[in-house]
Amino acid sequence: MPTSEAMNELITNKLNKLGKKYDWILSADVFFKLENDSTGKNKLCEMKLEIPGPKLFAKSIETNFEKAAAATLKDLERQLKKRKETIFNPN
Repeated sequence: MPTSEAMNELITNKLNKLGKKYDWILSADVFFKLENDSTGKNKLCEMKLEIPGPKLFAKSIETNFEKAAAATLKDLERQLKKRKETIFNPN
């Protein structure tokens, strides 16, 4: 799906903030897709983060790509917090 420059900038800024908070993120892949769904929730955002150990993955489907990206980022941050606790505080 073609994306806008504003959307690319928004996602890049949000991922950079996550990268500063969790400096052990190695890379990120972001995918936007338009699904066939008559309910209106047809904008899909998928993100994969490469980190030490298993990769993290999250996806969301919403009525617009901004909401889908925000929900996906929120889920990834939750996963990062959980991973940080298990890696850096194993007890």
